[in-house]
Order: sequence, then structure tokens, then C-alpha cells
Amino acid sequence: MDDVLPGYGLARAWLQKSGSGDGDVVGHVWAGVPGRGKKEESIMLALGTVGRRVWSARVSRSFSHLNTVTEQDLAYFSKVLPPSNILSTLPPTCTPHDDMTPYNVDWMGKYHGKANTVLRPRTTHEVSEIVKYCASRRIGIVPQGGNTGLVGGSISLHKEVVLNLGAMSNVRSFDPVSGILVADAGCILQSLSDHIAPDNHIMPLDLGAKGSCQIGGNISTNAGGLRLLRYGSLHGSVLGLEVVLPDGTILDQLSTLRKDNTGYDLKQLFIGAEGTLGIVTGVSILTPPAPQATNNVFLALPHFDNVLPLYQTVKRQLGEIMSAFEYIDRTAYDMALSHGLGPVLDAKEVGDARCFVLIETSGSNEDHDMEKLNVLLESLMTADEPLILTGTLSQSPGQFESLWAVREGLPECVQKEGKPYKYDVSVPLADFQKVVDSVLGRMISMGLHGDHAVSKVVGFGHIGDGNLHLNVIAKRGYSPEIEAALEPFIYELVASRRGSVSAEHGIGSMKTHALHYSKDSVSIEWMRKIKQVFDPLNIMNPGKVLP
Repeated sequence: MDDVLPGYGLARAWLQKSGSGDGDVVGHVWAGVPGRGKKEESIMLALGTVGRRVWSARVSRSFSHLNTVTEQDLAYFSKVLPPSNILSTLPPTCTPHDDMTPYNVDWMGKYHGKANTVLRPRTTHEVSEIVKYCASRRIGIVPQGGNTGLVGGSISLHKEVVLNLGAMSNVRSFDPVSGILVADAGCILQSLSDHIAPDNHIMPLDLGAKGSCQIGGNISTNAGGLRLLRYGSLHGSVLGLEVVLPDGTILDQLSTLRKDNTGYDLKQLFIGAEGTLGIVTGVSILTPPAPQATNNVFLALPHFDNVLPLYQTVKRQLGEIMSAFEYIDRTAYDMALSHGLGPVLDAKEVGDARCFVLIETSGSNEDHDMEKLNVLLESLMTADEPLILTGTLSQSPGQFESLWAVREGLPECVQKEGKPYKYDVSVPLADFQKVVDSVLGRMISMGLHGDHAVSKVVGFGHIGDGNLHLNVIAKRGYSPEIEAALEPFIYELVASRRGSVSAEHGIGSMKTHALHYSKDSVSIEWMRKIKQVFDPLNIMNPGKVLP
């Protein structure tokens, strides 16, 4: 860059004036198969088409207790909803196939559903009436929000009816004093952010899909995102829920109280349940005040071993104003540059840097925050053994956005490189790069590394909450050979480090076969018992979460 300024007199540590999601995307499903165990995997790889038929037969048996939607059922739904809120390939509606696609195919085109009917209720009462009827008829229900999920959780597997909540988009109330927002589950996350912005509040979560994802879906998947480090998970910020249970009963726990210590906290069961225990129709959520000052810094590090000491130093010196600490490995950074994101650092100063971090601060006083940042940066650059090689501090809102664009643009860059196998995992911070290197080593040892198979293995994610987004890019497309090399290897690798096979994307239909890598048999059995209590007919999002 042309305007590089030497920082504090150290040759290797330069601060530069910047001259200038997460969401991960949906995981891969080979041959349309949304997850299977080791035995099923070996059968499929050995038998090819026959194996797929074996899997299809297993799915058919698991859904044998359910009925598909008929014309008679459609006639009942027409009594509850207006014609404009019913889509169906059945007569007399006869919705064109293309109009059904947004509800039957996930946003990345990975999962293809089979629903012949989509219902778009406008009120909680309409949801209740529909669910009561489906329970009486043993019709499976797939609750659906913005269909931006990443693990096939909102797609019909066997002609269940899709109940899309997009028509439930009213803000019920907002208290600018307490910051408590009450809204329909179908409200789009960005719309809620825009609604409370004039009162100087923000939503406690921020996702790459915020322009289309819905708050009910966010809660049902316990979405994480870039603000989790600062504001915590939805288990803490959600104050109350309104839920339609699998028999149609309306559970009204839409509390606006921050303290309510009266018995079991039932709402917690529905946060992250992915619609398997009931349908979230309303939410009460605590929104934080908007920060009055935001800054970010992009730093290059000589090797991964410096990341954790840097994280400790930043936490200690920035304290309460640190709001994000994002990690990007060298392969991901170079990939971003090749797709036009940046440059944000001088290439000569970056040198052989092996990884990068993006640090964000959010506070209430610009002078106070800048003083803390300056002290931090000076200490980093004057250390006897510097943890960083070079860095850039944003000097304007435009530069602030440019630095974030590198991190938030990585999922799109991955898509442009080829067909990605995406793994959203939690592992101890010290193991981030070890996991990436282990997967790369396996691809090399099996002769699968190169443009003929896997061109890149990249890692990025949230150091602040231990969430690694591992991306294995197949240059020429998905193949059974590559997937067999990755699974269950990656799941076993994560389990060996006592990690989680799903950090923030959920289980859906993609990872049901892998649940046992993160949950022991006792935990899974009690999850089954909870499911049985709430949904004894197994009509609510069948085939998801539980193996």
C-alpha cells in the first residue's frame, strides 16, 4: 500500500492506515443423503446406487407412521388460511414447481425437499389450528423461517407439510428504556435491527444472513454469529417465548421480565431444538444499547502459536470494550485477496505470516477506547519478542467496513473456489490450526490434495468462543472418495479433543449420524425422552436432530 507509516520505530511491526457471514454455509450432502452412520456410509460407498436405495428404504420406514397431505387436507387448510397463503402442487391449488422451490430447496441448493404443500399462517391461532389438525391426521410438520439454515433442518424429507412463518412479521412491542423487544417469530433479523436502531439499540446477534433469516429460526437453531463474544448466546438474551406445541396447545411464556425464578425455565428447551419440540411463534428478547464508538484492527502473526498469547493480552488490556476476536489462516487470507477483498496489509510487511486476527472494540466513549487501543498496540510493537508482524487500524467508517469485509467475505470466496465440504466445530483454542493441519495432512496422504480433488483446506472462525469453520474445497466437485476420507475422520478428530461437531449451525438432518461424537448415550437417551414427552406422535420436524 502507498500510505504505510512506520509504527513506534519497530521494523517488523507497522501500523498502517487502512487504504480500504458468518455465517458458514450449508454442509454438503452427497447424493442427496442428509447424514448417516458409519455402517450406512460403508454400504453406500460399496453398493453405489443400491446403497442409496438402502438408505431410501430406511427413511421410508422412519416416516411410515406419517401421512402425506391429500386434497381433503388441503380443503381443511383452506378454511384456516386464505388462498394466497397456501401453496400446493395438489388440485385445486396446483402451484407451479418453480414457486415451490424456495421452500423445498435450501438457500445454497444443497438440500432438496419433497413437500407438496406449504402453509403460511399469519397468527399464532392459525398455527395452532393447523398443528391440531396435523396431529389428528398424523401429518408431519417442518417449521420453516427464512430457510437460511446450514444443516438441512428446515427442509421436508418425506412430504411433510412445510409451515413457513414468514407471514408472521409484526413487532408486538419495544420498550426503549429496558431494551426489551417482543416480536413475531417471522420477523427478519435485519428488520428488527432497523426497527430498534432509532432508539439506539441493536440486536444481540449478527449473522451473514441477517437480511433474510427470521428471529424464530435464529432461536430455534440457537444461532451464534459475530456478537456472541460480547453479548452471549440466545440462552441468555431470550427472556420469553410463545410456542405452539405438537398437539396444538399454545404455551405462552412470553415474559418481559429479566428475573423470574418460578420453577422450570421451559423456554430453554426450545432454544436450539430446531423445531422438534414445538413451533416458536413469538419471542421476547433483551436488546443491548448501540455502541457509540466502534474500532477494529487487522493484525498479521508469524505463526499460530502467537494467537493465544495475543488473545490473552488483548482481553487483559481491552477488557469490556473487546467485542470480536476473529481468526483467519494464511490460506484463507490469500484466497480473500485473490477474490478482490483487500489488500488491507502491505504484502512486504506481511511476509511469511501464517495467520491473521481481526479485533473489534465497541464502547461508549471514542477517546477512552482509542486510548486503550493505542496502549495495546504500543505494547505489542515494543515487546522484546513481538507477537505480531504488522497491522492496520481503521481510520474511518469505510475502512472499518473494509476490514470486516475480508472476514465476512470468506464464505462467498470459498463457494467461488469449488464445492466446499463445510464443518462447523468447537475445539479448544490451542487446537484450531492443529485440526486444519490434520485434515490437510490426511488429504495429502490419501492422494486427494490438488486440483484433481481437494485444492484447499482453510480455517477461520471465532477465537473468542472456540468456533472453527473448517472448509475443505473440492475443486472439481463433490465425490464419495473425498467424503469417505473426511468422515468420520473429522468427527473423530473433534471428539478426540472433546470438541463439538456443531458449534452454531445445529444438527438438522446433516449431522444426526454424528451426534454421538458430542453426546454420550445417556444424553441422547434423555433427549429422546424429552422428545417423546412433547411430541409422542413424532410429527414435529421428524428426521432432524436425533439419530
